[in-house]
Amino acid sequence: MAVENWVAREIEQLVEFRRDLHAHPELLYDVNRTAARVADWLREAGVDVVHEGIGRTGVVGVIKGKSTSSGRMIGLRADMDALPIEEATGKAWASSVPGKMHACGHDGHTTMLIGAARHLAETRNFDGTVIVIFQPAEEGGAGADAMIKDGLFKRWPCQEVYGMHNRPNLEVGKFTTAAGPIMGSVDEIKIEIVGKGGHAAMPHGTIDPLPVAAALIQAIQSITARTVNPFDSAAVSLCTIHAGNAFNVVPQTLQMTGTVRTLKEEVRTHIEEHMRRMVTQIADSFGAVGRLEYIRHYPVTVNHAENVELAAAAARIVAGEVNVTTDMSPTLGGEDFSFMLNEVPGAMINIGNGPSAGLHHPEYDFNDDVIAWGCSYWTTLVRERLPINA
Repeated sequence: MAVENWVAREIEQLVEFRRDLHAHPELLYDVNRTAARVADWLREAGVDVVHEGIGRTGVVGVIKGKSTSSGRMIGLRADMDALPIEEATGKAWASSVPGKMHACGHDGHTTMLIGAARHLAETRNFDGTVIVIFQPAEEGGAGADAMIKDGLFKRWPCQEVYGMHNRPNLEVGKFTTAAGPIMGSVDEIKIEIVGKGGHAAMPHGTIDPLPVAAALIQAIQSITARTVNPFDSAAVSLCTIHAGNAFNVVPQTLQMTGTVRTLKEEVRTHIEEHMRRMVTQIADSFGAVGRLEYIRHYPVTVNHAENVELAAAAARIVAGEVNVTTDMSPTLGGEDFSFMLNEVPGAMINIGNGPSAGLHHPEYDFNDDVIAWGCSYWTTLVRERLPINA
């Protein structure tokens, strides 16, 4: 165990900071209070420059080492936004905002990077420049993409970028990651079926969209079962269906929504193309019109193999060989850090949150015991990637 002594000195302040963020959750890009607190703490820590309003409400801190002769720059990223969930933890620091809570641990992610930034600014025991990136709108708003489009990596041309996420029910003090695709693409599907409404007692004069939907639901489930290689992970879920408002009226239109998740871009494209044909042709066979709106939100999160090894090496220094694995099973949950990894080589690592409710659950809470481990990982990673005597 190599949790650093400086963390013990500051842990009470960091826990207080984390719990304050938890009590005041903000959604998507509306993270003005959170971003302001982050910016204030970075300035108080003495980072060289603090930039606000990147990608609308993102914050970037620039920390230069004792030497910058290497010319190298690495980025460390944390997310800041919460979720539209009613909290049920009963904690003293529970959300004070009805219908909003930090149910994914972004309050903890932000705190761990704040702690690391404070120590890096104080010691500057590295050769190069560190960019600490605090991102809004991870939970469905593609804040990472917004920051990139606002010039994130053009203004600060990092050679590497790293992210960290907590993992419920992985023991505190353990880390896990893997090379290659580790999190799925996130796509939204909206299907509309237009038939011909009319009296339910005279269905022969209508084109009922409900049988069309029934046939389409069955057919769509066959896409992954019969057209995707069984060794290629994919999930297609139809989650809502809306049609009509009276028991005796055949509706004119019907809408369905759902999501598609994959671990390969080519599988993602295949599913979209196949689904478009199904929606059009099945509806047409009933005399109806089918329309598909296929919205690509987040790409597949793909860790770069070399950077996985570098991240794991830093984690081993902190946690020990037996507490770090690089064979983490992928998940079809999404993560918009994927946008950053598509621009700059890097890796996402998971840090144990201990026994806890799952992510996005109303009883979830970030474990404050994790803060010291995360801070130590970040500062160790910087020293390893930007060694002063390279």
